[in-house]
Amino acid sequence: MEHIANALKKLGFIISPMSVYRILKAKGFALKANKKGVEGKQHPDRNLQFEHINKVGLRLQLLGALILSVDAKKTEVIGNYKNSGREWIPKGEGITVNVHDFGDKDESGTKIKAIPYGVYNILKKQGFIKVGIDHNTAEFAVESIRRYWQEYGKKDADIREILILADGGSSNGAKNRLWKVSLQELANQERLTIHVCHYPPGTSKWNSIEHQLFSFISINWRAKPLISYEVMLELLNHTTTKAGLTVTAMKDINSYKTGIKITDKEMAALNITRDEFHGDWNYIIKPQTIS
Repeated sequence: MEHIANALKKLGFIISPMSVYRILKAKGFALKANKKGVEGKQHPDRNLQFEHINKVGLRLQLLGALILSVDAKKTEVIGNYKNSGREWIPKGEGITVNVHDFGDKDESGTKIKAIPYGVYNILKKQGFIKVGIDHNTAEFAVESIRRYWQEYGKKDADIREILILADGGSSNGAKNRLWKVSLQELANQERLTIHVCHYPPGTSKWNSIEHQLFSFISINWRAKPLISYEVMLELLNHTTTKAGLTVTAMKDINSYKTGIKITDKEMAALNITRDEFHGDWNYIIKPQTIS
């Protein structure tokens, strides 16, 4: 308000910042921040893909299959660094963090980071987070899904089928060959039929895990420095909502190699059935025949 009042004073008007505030409020104005909502250029089949996802989800839900929304949350730097947001604290107290966010390093000189990969059971409002310490690769993504299935999924599923809803890029991307090969290994190991539907380009914020799990995690640890993996896991495991959300988190100490190339021969060997509608986005991976 002060900059508006100063501008008016230069024009010869004497007015206080508070008066500017009252006038703007009376005229229906309000202080608002930018809100992400413009998705940019949309794929022509964007809405058709959402309709397809809804149809597949409803059909598998009626069959009793698990419906999982997956994605990697933003990589976090571990240490006494600023975490966005504000929290109520006693007057006169405060949390002091490092001035620079360069990141602490381990004995080998590698920056200490945390990669939270989430698996969200939409029907049960159950969140599972695998906190990686290495790289966000397709193998890491599928390992997170595998661990969720082994710990929780297989105990509740009426049939051995799951639907995975994923973004179109990154470690679980539609064009990521290692993602499909890793899913094939999971299907073989657990004798699972895995249905996959990818969200169209530019629509990642529509993924259920973003607003039904990740948003509440961000609220729960806002303004709290993630000084260690233990603190991060504690905050994740205590993320709940009145609507019934529960979260379980665990650390993944494994290393995941980057730059793995998958050959055409390996792709041809997959037991994959692509849907007639955008087979690049929608496909089913079934266990390979054991010879």
